[in-house]
Amino acid sequence: MSPSGSILLPTRKLDAALVNLLKSLTAGERIKIVQKVKCGNKAWTAEASGAFRGVNYLCTGVTTERVKSDDIVLPTVHFTKDNGEMASICLDEHTAISRG
Repeated sequence: MSPSGSILLPTRKLDAALVNLLKSLTAGERIKIVQKVKCGNKAWTAEASGAFRGVNYLCTGVTTERVKSDDIVLPTVHFTKDNGEMASICLDEHTAISRG
């Protein structure tokens, strides 16, 4: 999480209820994740579930060296699927996470 304890997107705001849920989760709690995926004119939802491991940031950058403020930092939820696979998803404004 950010130094202020908030979970931030680079250009948009996450729903306050999602932020509060993520802050209240503990490792091992079961979560269900639903994201809207869009590719061209097609859009669909993708679902995943598993045991919550934590929230961190994925730090990316641009392909050219300009200024440090060009870095993109994405909040990422880490979880373990039922088959044991460790997985991570980057949050966006279309992500819904619930307990269970």
